Amino acid sequence: MAYGISTYAYFWRISARAPQPMTLTEMLHDTARLGGEVFQICDYAPVESYDSAQLADVRATARDLGLRLELGTRGVRTGHLRKYLDMAGELGVTLVRSMLNTADHRPAPDEAVALLGGTVPEYADAGVTLGLETYEQVATDDLLAVVRGVGSDHLGVVLDPGNSVARLERPADVVAATAPYVVNIHVKDFAFTRRDGWVGFTYAGCPLGEGLLDHDGMIAAVRAARPDADGINQIVEHWLPWQDEGFETTARLEHQWTQHSITTLLGGTSLSDTLSRSK
Repeated sequence: MAYGISTYAYFWRISARAPQPMTLTEMLHDTARLGGEVFQICDYAPVESYDSAQLADVRATARDLGLRLELGTRGVRTGHLRKYLDMAGELGVTLVRSMLNTADHRPAPDEAVALLGGTVPEYADAGVTLGLETYEQVATDDLLAVVRGVGSDHLGVVLDPGNSVARLERPADVVAATAPYVVNIHVKDFAFTRRDGWVGFTYAGCPLGEGLLDHDGMIAAVRAARPDADGINQIVEHWLPWQDEGFETTARLEHQWTQHSITTLLGGTSLSDTLSRSK
């Protein structure tokens, strides 16, 4: 398995709250410096407006840095998925992540099967795999019904078990159910903390290894179910809450969490060591 970083690991640093949001080129360079092997351009709206020359520049930058690229979007409408297939060709991408729902389209499983049945063969012909992410808007059983209904080796699951907790699905159950179909893994840890006065909980991200994600168990399950597991990439993401101290503190923590995640995946040191090196 190769390890990489998603645009979601730069969530606050590319947001409107950043005094000067990071560019895609800056994220690529940062990923390479941190030791990542893959960069997933996921739900990053600006890339949809790139012309062929701009896409070629991104591809060349990634190549020069020794990075592989992946793409991520939302939705299963035919025209949209074909647009991303075209972009995948220009970027040299072989994995595109999507989600079933968009703001204005929530297909039932049978509609999703019909739509994907027309586009997934085009992905297969181009040597590109489409992965549908596990998340709270769609029951895991329904997601798997879509994947099984299409029945293609080029359609699978992007496993992110933390997302499904909001649907009251246990991460271990999501992992067990989806393991035979996993084509990509989002790595982010998560935890519940008590609200002030012990009134309810906050469910948010935390540094990898400090929360409820059974990363070792997840990887073991996928490896046991997938003979081709070595070709499945693990992509770092975060659910880092905005810090009351402001952007500089939030951005610094975001960087530290990313560095810690990659270091941990590569078999490196603890978060305390990561923090001391970052000072």
